Amino acid sequence: MARTVWDSSVGKKTVMAVSGLIMLLYLVVHMIGNLKIFFGAGEFNHYAHWLRTVGEPFMHYEWTLWLIRAVLVVAVVAHATSAYQLSRRDLRARPSKYVHKKPRASYATRTMRWGGIILALFIVWHILDLTTGTVHSGGFQAGHPYQNVVDTFSTWYGNVIYIVAMLALGLHVRHGFWSAAQTLGVGSPRRDRALKAVANVLALLLTAGFIAVPVGVMTGVVS
Repeated sequence: MARTVWDSSVGKKTVMAVSGLIMLLYLVVHMIGNLKIFFGAGEFNHYAHWLRTVGEPFMHYEWTLWLIRAVLVVAVVAHATSAYQLSRRDLRARPSKYVHKKPRASYATRTMRWGGIILALFIVWHILDLTTGTVHSGGFQAGHPYQNVVDTFSTWYGNVIYIVAMLALGLHVRHGFWSAAQTLGVGSPRRDRALKAVANVLALLLTAGFIAVPVGVMTGVVS
């Protein structure tokens, strides 16, 4: 039954919707945590340490964090795989391009695929920069996330990569939230306006919240 559901377009869209909402929930929490950087190095570093001790003593050190990471990896892989397969299925269904483009399609709709690719590449860069320190500028300091963030956003390319990715994220969330609601049967003619408003607000808050950190470093508010 699971294979039958997965092989159907409806099944893949459902997987995309559920995995997308899981990632959206994480993004909201992650953004709120990031904004703690405006309260100083002590507050931000304490928060980063607390993430590794959540659930103690029942959970061992970092077990909860690794559990969250595992769920996110599954969500990202499921989301990307279903999106890719749906895209390929759509292309096979219409091997020749439309003569006229749909004028009513929003910019976010037309760039969902490219936005997904940009976000996938950004996730890899973000992990290598602030988690492993592999591509980090200024010397990565394990256990000092505040200084690592300041180092990253003290470079022009760090700011460009992050801001471009967050703009792509905003467009992705704006269209993805509404699409997920339709897929899961929440949408209706009476609710569409409210759902689109929620999607717009979420996209705006997430984009502004994440971009506030590099802007804070660039302006010297965070230093």
